[in-house]
Amino acid sequence: MEYDDKIKNRIKRLEGQLRGALRMMEEGSDCQDVITQLSASRTAIDRAIGVIVSENLIECVREAEENGENTDDKVKEAVNLLVKSR
Repeated sequence: MEYDDKIKNRIKRLEGQLRGALRMMEEGSDCQDVITQLSASRTAIDRAIGVIVSENLIECVREAEENGENTDDKVKEAVNLLVKSR
């Protein structure tokens, strides 16, 4: 799978959020503010996982259909990846 600039930029923003949380900790910011930042980072991770899995699933299903293969297994694999990520 090739990762486009859109998903790479999403990961770079996530990296910035995590660096921001670390900086907040180093500066002694309020616990609630740090947790808010970390929660936003977790949400960003979950969304990035969802985008990657869904784009990969589309690609895998197309390939399976072209090869005359059953696509059900590909969908199950994608669902399992999402479940494991939580």
